[in-house]
Amino acid sequence: MAGWDVIVVGAGPAGEVVAGRLGEAGGVSVALVERELVGGECAYWACMPSKALLRPGDLLAETRRVGGVRELVDEARPDARAVLARRDEVIHGLDDSGQLPWLEERGVTVLRGAARLDGERRVRVGEELHTARRAVVLATGSGAAVPPIPGLADVRPWTNREGTTAKEVPARLIVVGGGVVGSELAQAWRSLGSEVTLVEALPRLLGREEPFAAEMVRDSLERHGVDVRLGVEATGARREDADVVLSLAGGAEVRGDEILVAVGRRPHTDELGLETVGLEPGRIVEVDDEMRVADRPWLFAVGDVNGRALVTHQGKHQGRIVADLILGRPARDRAPVPRVVFTDPQVAAVGHTLESAEAAGLRVRAVDHPPGAVAGASFVGRGEGSLARIVIDEERGVLVGVTFCGPEVAELLHAATIAVAAAVPLADLWQAVPAFPTRSEVWLRLLEKAGL
Repeated sequence: MAGWDVIVVGAGPAGEVVAGRLGEAGGVSVALVERELVGGECAYWACMPSKALLRPGDLLAETRRVGGVRELVDEARPDARAVLARRDEVIHGLDDSGQLPWLEERGVTVLRGAARLDGERRVRVGEELHTARRAVVLATGSGAAVPPIPGLADVRPWTNREGTTAKEVPARLIVVGGGVVGSELAQAWRSLGSEVTLVEALPRLLGREEPFAAEMVRDSLERHGVDVRLGVEATGARREDADVVLSLAGGAEVRGDEILVAVGRRPHTDELGLETVGLEPGRIVEVDDEMRVADRPWLFAVGDVNGRALVTHQGKHQGRIVADLILGRPARDRAPVPRVVFTDPQVAAVGHTLESAEAAGLRVRAVDHPPGAVAGASFVGRGEGSLARIVIDEERGVLVGVTFCGPEVAELLHAATIAVAAAVPLADLWQAVPAFPTRSEVWLRLLEKAGL
């Protein structure tokens, strides 16, 4: 039996941050347990490879907006073979050896194997029992949810893993689900030459974002040749020779060479031994604002496994909170969640949408202005549709939500995140003068429309 101060289960981004921050502080022995690759889902099967697939098409689209270079690309497409090779470089050929020195330098011990809780402060890795003197941190992440559509599991559907690491471009791809993953990968594979059909049961894409952003993304996908079908329920799936056939409500069918399922995530807790500490397997591990499990002061959960915000950066933020708490520093998670959809147009948002703010009982108003209507848009995203929205809390005079939609708007987001997270009064935001000619001048126009 081996003893440690802290055992972190799961070496994805959130778990790495906990372990690395503790190790860097010194004086704390840390074991980091991983059953697959150190770096986790984001590094190898999600965030990083998907952006590698998307970027060439984005760059080509922006080139076509700029006179003097658009003539050089004409009707060019990304070189699919080269794009996939670059993707493989980004994910290091699914080899995590490059991740290890950073942990080793901080004195973190990496244990390879599947971990299970075995009672209070006890973790089994394979057959070996490990104990934690101070804390156990669960950071096991999530996996793709496959809906119970008759026959779907039998047709061997792609999830985000296959959808980001496939070695060949499918001639025809069916995408089930119009959230972030479905929208991004529909665009990525279309840019590489696939005929893509996207099927979404809800009446719009990106159901958690502003409706105007969802509509702009849909328009762009359709302009690029994606067959987008909204408000359509899938009722069955089957293989016919080499074809995957997806049956839809109303009798229609869609045929493809591969089918990608992107309808949500489920926490990796089925085989985690939660029952040994009085928790229910297969469910998220609920935590408070300190990421601590109720009535178990030694047990924390960070990242997707706690269900609070299924985005990498927020999981890393939670990891920093837990490390600080273990080190005796006060910390809580009260940050609004920034998020980006890397389609073209991009959707970059933080905090509330207008709808969610109203549902939360806030007295709010929305102010809109297109980033494409400021001088900086002469040089980036020229001629493309765009819109920015700020959601103002009328009682406090602060922003509670911001959404940008347009080409290359992701880099505008952090200023909005600071404004929302710090509850900066509108009068103070007015003093933050945007440089000319940048698209940040959209802030000036928004505040002018707000009455400043």
